[in-house]
Amino acid sequence: MNRQNIGIIGAGRVGAVLGAALERAGHAVVATVAVSAASKSRAERLLPGARLLPADEVAAAADLVLLAVPDDVLAGLVAGLADTGALRPGQIVAHTSGAHGLAVLAPVAAAGARPLALHPAMTFTGTEADLDRLAGISFGVTAPDDLRATAETLVGDLGGVVEWIAEERRALYHAALAHGANHLATLVSEAMDRLRDAGVHEPERVLAPLLGAALDNTLRLGDAAITGPVSRGDAGTVAKHLQALDAVAPGSVPPYLALARRTADRVIAAGRLRPIDAEPLLDVLRDAQAKERAA
Repeated sequence: MNRQNIGIIGAGRVGAVLGAALERAGHAVVATVAVSAASKSRAERLLPGARLLPADEVAAAADLVLLAVPDDVLAGLVAGLADTGALRPGQIVAHTSGAHGLAVLAPVAAAGARPLALHPAMTFTGTEADLDRLAGISFGVTAPDDLRATAETLVGDLGGVVEWIAEERRALYHAALAHGANHLATLVSEAMDRLRDAGVHEPERVLAPLLGAALDNTLRLGDAAITGPVSRGDAGTVAKHLQALDAVAPGSVPPYLALARRTADRVIAAGRLRPIDAEPLLDVLRDAQAKERAA
């Protein structure tokens, strides 16, 4: 892809890092929007050559405009840019939202600009360390047919790999990533908290090898990697877990129940646990769920 003048609207964790990566690839980030003190500091560190401008002026200055804003803000931003006349024919306007596709960019197309949905399947800290993590990651891309080659080149400049996502599958694609990554972070934090409650002083040290092995095994083996009392149908152990959680951290009971039930469903469906052997376990889970609803 030829050198592009790029404008970043949203110097948050994602926008600033992607802008810095594009500069590494030979493009020029000429302007960015940075409102908060944190985003201004981030822009200063990662995009030192970019001018801090209002959104419409950033768009007007760029050949490629990257919209890196929260999902619920995106539609209003796009409409506002179109209304101000900041967009022009031939300009590329890409957003980084996983949940949205091209529909949210309809005003862009109406203005003659070229719409692109470009979502990095990665979690960001907004620091220089993120730049090295971009190599080889997937980007969920939705693009018009005539922009596919450009999208592939742009993702290549970012060090990534294109994963084409149909417009109607964007929400499902994003739900899968959020369920896997965001809920994993919540789950691990919960596990660390409960280990502290159990008297473990360094829960991260205890969990790191266990969770690392579990993740690696699951990515390779799928449901065959599931272990533990639910996979064995150990109803008595699960009942003890629920009693212990209820005594110390009752807020942890509902997510434990939901995940235990989903785990049971998967191991039964995979033939790992016979339905007849699962009944005592399922009874424990049903009783606990009924207790939760009645509380």
